[in-house]
Amino acid sequence: MAAVRLVEVGPRDGLQNEPRNVPTAVKLELIDRLGAAGLRDIEVTSFVSPRWVPQMADQLEVMRGLQRRAGVNYPVLTPNLKGFEAAVAAGATEVAVFASASEGFSRKNINCSIDESIDRFMPVVEAAARSGVRVRGYVSCTTECPYDGPTPPARAARVAGRLHALGCYEISVADTLGTATPAAVLRMLEAVSAVVPVERLAGHFHDTYGMAIANVHASCEAGLRVFDSAVAGLGGCPYAKGATGNVATEDVVYLLHGMGVDTGVDLDRLVDCGQWISTTLGRTNGSRVGRALIAKRG
Repeated sequence: MAAVRLVEVGPRDGLQNEPRNVPTAVKLELIDRLGAAGLRDIEVTSFVSPRWVPQMADQLEVMRGLQRRAGVNYPVLTPNLKGFEAAVAAGATEVAVFASASEGFSRKNINCSIDESIDRFMPVVEAAARSGVRVRGYVSCTTECPYDGPTPPARAARVAGRLHALGCYEISVADTLGTATPAAVLRMLEAVSAVVPVERLAGHFHDTYGMAIANVHASCEAGLRVFDSAVAGLGGCPYAKGATGNVATEDVVYLLHGMGVDTGVDLDRLVDCGQWISTTLGRTNGSRVGRALIAKRG
């Protein structure tokens, strides 16, 4: 099976909802440890208003403090043109925009309709094209919404298709609640891949119901070769009650290596990183593989 690319979202999506402030130095060390473990795409921060996401208020300090490794990509999240311009000025060479497949979540999360959100992205994509900056798209709630209920696959496909047509080089489709089963994910992927080539898709799974790693496996078998994950299973969503963290990078790497898939990641170094950040944050390590391998070491 072909190699799989992992997009590590721990420093951004994983930390943004931590209840206590995470010092910039900790974020920078986390990013460096992830790079040392072999991750080549590490989402480092977001250029959003600190009023909405206080944990990302040190976005400029993070960008200035990055010890950039050769061959490593450091994308950032930008919700609008103002955020994009600030990100590029800070040295970003790739940005991500985010839409929702459900109206209820879009209005709760970013205070606008789906159509309005995509209108906001148009000048971002146009400016990115002029600047030589790549744009990645996220689509949240592709299988279920906490406000609207189950998401019809056709609706997820419509939003993903619009982002792709807009110019996003890759679309990450998310099970934001972490409630989807492989069957639901495959129905969604069948619809989405009819409008966006499967090689342009990524999977983004949360682990609320313990189905994330099963969903990664099913998606991989269906042809996906890019997955988002967070070291130690960091993350959660304030607008999706009960949703837990992202699928743990350690668990995904263990699965893929067991399938004979190349990830370029050193699992032992990654496990050490996951244990370190869990201890630093005073939280339980959310990686089953990480906990098991640490216990095995004695």
